[in-house]
Order: sequence, then structure tokens, then C-alpha cells
Amino acid sequence: MDKTKPIWVSGGTGYVGARLIPRLLEAGYKVRAISRTVDKLTSRPWANNPNLEIYPADVLDLESLTQTMRGCSVVYYMVHSMNAHPKKYREMDKKAAQNVAKVAAQVGIERIIYLGGLGSKNSSDLSKHLQSRHEVADILCNGKVPVTVLRAAMIIGSGSASFEILRYLVDRLPIMITPKWVSTPCQPIAIRNVLTYLIGCLDSPGTIGKTLDIGGKEVVTYRDLMEMYAEEAGLPKRAVIPVPFFTPRLSSYWIHLVTPMPASIARPLAEGLKNPVTCLNNDILELVPQELLSCREAVKFALEKMEMQQIESHWTDAGYSFSPEWVYSGDPQWAGGTIYEDKRKITLKAKPEEIWQPICRIGGETGWYYGDWLWQLRGVIDRMVGGVGLRRGRRHPTELRPGDALDFWRVADLQENKRLMLIAEMKLPGQAILDFKINKLDEETLELYQTARFLPKGLFGILYWWLVTPLHFFVFNGMLLGMVKASGANILEGPELIK
Repeated sequence: MDKTKPIWVSGGTGYVGARLIPRLLEAGYKVRAISRTVDKLTSRPWANNPNLEIYPADVLDLESLTQTMRGCSVVYYMVHSMNAHPKKYREMDKKAAQNVAKVAAQVGIERIIYLGGLGSKNSSDLSKHLQSRHEVADILCNGKVPVTVLRAAMIIGSGSASFEILRYLVDRLPIMITPKWVSTPCQPIAIRNVLTYLIGCLDSPGTIGKTLDIGGKEVVTYRDLMEMYAEEAGLPKRAVIPVPFFTPRLSSYWIHLVTPMPASIARPLAEGLKNPVTCLNNDILELVPQELLSCREAVKFALEKMEMQQIESHWTDAGYSFSPEWVYSGDPQWAGGTIYEDKRKITLKAKPEEIWQPICRIGGETGWYYGDWLWQLRGVIDRMVGGVGLRRGRRHPTELRPGDALDFWRVADLQENKRLMLIAEMKLPGQAILDFKINKLDEETLELYQTARFLPKGLFGILYWWLVTPLHFFVFNGMLLGMVKASGANILEGPELIK
């Protein structure tokens, strides 16, 4: 494998891609990582590696693909639009795969490596989610560039979507009423084994032009996995009761209520659980030999990573993160209407880094410093109407980076010791941000500004703002005071509302 040319990696902000890039770099490869949101990549601990290039690109945009793919040798294609476009992901995935296959041929890419899904293509009952994975593989394979397709079932690792569903269901439900899919055979694989296969293909010419199934040591049922997880997590034995009338739709709503996974993502995943997903060929074992982990070992390693707070990537990392221009411009005419604002200031005797720590710990297990029951109620309401709710939590209890999910917010802007801006991802009749800014006055004094801004959508959006406005005095003042208390700083003035 020629290491003088960069390897083009899409899906670098996704669960697998964010772990693949640093391992390629460790192996001595040059990497060109692309993303629609480059801040997500530039904030990673490996972003300053001299062998890494980061470029903005969109797989739906031919021009950006051509510019970024030119000069590369291999393409890793791991884009899946389910997070970003839950209602039309199949159409988006088809278009994206067609674009990549076309541009790869035009610029002289030597091969494409695609991580797809298991399941029989000939099954009349194959879920739409798995059909989409097979459709993408077919589009790539019908192009002019040789393709290696690796087909996997459930990936077990800290932060993976499938593992998070399993974890929350078993953690929270001592008695589980489940669909018939609880007895469906599957062949899960540990994330470390997936990464070894992905990288191993580079130095294995025998994988070129092949479709290879990758799985762990054993075939198990989802019920087996639940029992393994409970044992490894030190939980009492769970009662699992399958019932025939539990449809995939009902399963997705149940997953939505019990786990952080929104129904829009849970449903296609739940539908796929009815399909047996086991390896139909084992050629990969000879082409890329490695020691495979058992399901129990994979679960154990995932739990250890979580306990040590070493989650490299999380399912919530994927998807497009953006900050609407109105957030920065504040121009009501440009925005198409009034922007409502609640801005408060508190003056402190403190250094920026002292107040920055409690700001960065907000949400998740820390909570919101005041009126947590109100935030929890808002989260419950959000889940009931199909939103993400508070259960999504955060990737790390004390660290944040651009693009991180934070309860029902997402980090839109982060400047250490200066600014944290969150954009709302809960269901709202409009768009909202929550912004914290630190203004240093001198070596011992600073101002902390907290701003909530809302761009309403229609009459209901306007009514919504005025209905919640009476709570702002208690919630936002309380939040500021709670942060100050957590920092140990002394209040010189405020909090006060700035009009």
C-alpha cells in the first residue's frame, strides 16, 4: 500500500469514522478527512497530526467531492444519512453513493472500502434500513472503481447506537416485554475488531473487489446479549417476556421512551432486529487474521471504557451541526421576523478559567444548576412529541467540543474560557440558542453574560416565547447563581437583566 498518497475518509465525525482516522494515522498513513462540519474534526485530540488534512465537503455536492478526493489513493465510505435525514435517508444515501462512485472514477481513486450491513438481500422481509445498506453497496460495486464491502451486524462498543439501546433497556427495565425479535440470531462484533478489519484491508490485495462478512466469535440472540450485559454490569437477572403483537413500530416507540434514541432513528434500527444477521462467508478470517472478541468480552470492554470516561466517539456525534446566521447577525429583517432575547449579566471577582469549568459541566449528570425538575419536565414533553429529550445526556461529564450533544442542545461554538453557545435540538415552534460569554475586565474581575435568543416560527412560536418568559427570571438567574456557587467566585454585581 502506497503511503505517499492520502486516504480519503468520509463519515469522520460518525461513530466508526472518528475511531478509524486516528488508527490510520498511528499506522503511518496520510489521511484526508472530510466533513460538512469541520469544527467537529478540528476539535479532536488527533486534529493536529501532521499527516492529517481536514476539508469541508458534502457527499451530495459533486464539486466539493472532486476537490477533496483528487490526489487520494483509497476512499473509506461510511456515510449513512439516518441521523441527519431520518425520513428520507434511503434517497439521500443512494444519491450520495452515486456521487462518490462517479467522482472516484473521474479522479483516479484506486479502491473504495465500504462498511455496510449484514442480512440476506433475497429476503422479502428485509428492513428498509438494511435494504439501504445493500443498495449503497450495489451502487458502489457497479461503478468503475474496485470496491471492498465489509458487512457487519451489531457493533458492540462504548457509545455505539446499538450498544446504547441495549444498555439503557437492560439498565432501566428489570422486566422487559419484548417483540419476537428478541430470539433473532445475530453475530455482533466488537468495535476494535471492525477497525482492525477496515485497516487490514489496505494491505490485503485479496480483499479487493470482494464482499466480506465480518462478525464476532459467536452467533447469539438479542436475549442472550441482554443477559450478558446484565451479568457484566452487575445487575440482577432481567425477566424477558416476548409477546407476538409487539410490532417494530411499537418497539421503536418503546425504545424512544426508555432510551436516549429518538423514534426517528429507533424505528429503522428496530425494524432491522427482526432479520437474522449472521456471516454467510468467513473469507475475511484468512485475508485479515486477528483475535476476535466474544460478545461478553466486547460488552466488558465497552463498560470499562465508560467507567473510565474514555468514550472516543458516540452515536450522537454524527449528523450535520450548524449555527443559523441569525444567531450571529441579530438582524430581525434578515431573519424574516422578530428575534426575542433574554440577556443577563453578572460581575464576578474571578479568573475566566474558574467560571469556565462549571459552564462546561452544564447538563448531563451535573444538571442545569437551578430548577432541574423544570428541565426534566421539558425533556419529558420533548420525548412525548418525538424529540431527543434530556436522556441523550453528554459524551463526557467535564469536557465539551464543537458538535457535542448536550441533553437536548448541541454545542455550536466553543472558545475555551471565552464562550459556549448551544443550539436547541428539542421540538420547538422556532429556533433557539443559549449563549454564555466571559468578558475579562482585569486580572481579577470579569463579566459573565448569559443570553437566550429565539426566532419564532409563526404565531405559535410567538405565543410560546411569551408563555415561557415568566420562568426566565427564576431559571436563568438561578442558573447564573448556581454556576457562580460551583466556581467559588465572589459576586460583585448582579445578576441583572440587560434590555
